[in-house]
Amino acid sequence: MTIIGLLAAFSTTLSFVPQVWAIIKTRNIDGISLSMYSVFTSGVFLWLIYGILAKDLPIIIANAVTFSLAFTVLCLTIRLKRKAALENEISGANLAQ
Repeated sequence: MTIIGLLAAFSTTLSFVPQVWAIIKTRNIDGISLSMYSVFTSGVFLWLIYGILAKDLPIIIANAVTFSLAFTVLCLTIRLKRKAALENEISGANLAQ
């Protein structure tokens, strides 16, 4: 049973790697929902806490890695949205001059 859980955790968690890599490589966050990743990351964190309390290794491993990847997407999205807003503000101020 633990092997199946670990394989399921690995394959599900692995699905986040292409998204993280694409954001890092392209700096493009079009289509990334900040609210979805906020709620999802919170949920994964709670699963991680549950796994730790239940001493369930597949849940701990899967959610620790998934949390790291989802949190990375969340942080990059926030950072890049703020950067875009600042650039728009600066270019708007330059146009007003």
